[in-house]
Amino acid sequence: MERPAVWQLIREAVQSLGGKASYLQIIEWIHAKYPDVNENTIRAQIIICAVNAPSRIHYPENKKPREANGKYDFLYSVDRGEVMFYDPRQHGKWAIIERDGQLAVSSQDTIDEEIQDDDSKSQEHVGFALEAHLRDFLAKNLETVESGLKLFRDENQWEGVEYPSSSGPIDILAKDKNGNFVVFELKVGRGADKAMGQLMRYMGWVKEKLASGKLVRGIVVAKNIDENLKYAVKVSSNVQLLEYEIRFAVKSVN
Repeated sequence: MERPAVWQLIREAVQSLGGKASYLQIIEWIHAKYPDVNENTIRAQIIICAVNAPSRIHYPENKKPREANGKYDFLYSVDRGEVMFYDPRQHGKWAIIERDGQLAVSSQDTIDEEIQDDDSKSQEHVGFALEAHLRDFLAKNLETVESGLKLFRDENQWEGVEYPSSSGPIDILAKDKNGNFVVFELKVGRGADKAMGQLMRYMGWVKEKLASGKLVRGIVVAKNIDENLKYAVKVSSNVQLLEYEIRFAVKSVN
């Protein structure tokens, strides 16, 4: 009897394990039936099939833009090295999109809460596009924020963009030149004081799950920083506030 494809084995494993499992549990379940399946292949296939894995676009199965509703779109990463079955009603709709000529993983449901024009649906989509561009730009240009800052990548090759945690996806997770962690919370519009609560939850999760004694800092990046947020940060020396600017210029081509 021909062995099922690895992605099918992963689906069977997660189903057998109750709909939620760690990488190690999936590997052990598959090896109990098919010990010849390469462990790195299993790990790669988990990433390929996880709709919110930023690095899934590096594999042939995900080289074209599409909504996450195909055979390789059945997992959702909920924590470090742990996945569950993907449910759009619970996790939002995800897709592989093309932006500026490059593929990216993106949530279709996430629209920045600070967009003020509730009556303009087009304005909301503009806000979402700006937030995605801001995130992607910073992820690729972390040196513009701080010298030596690099995007975090864990042992499962998950990149620190929309990094999954039990408190929700972290916009950007990076490490500084000393190996300490830096957590980014991005707001395309106004950075309100409630952003502090979100950031502190993510920082606490990183400290418990990843830091291993390293320091954890936080950075809020927004178009405008709310006055109340400035007060909140006065008692948090490990949090920094940054405002971004978008500049537009034209030049003659005659």
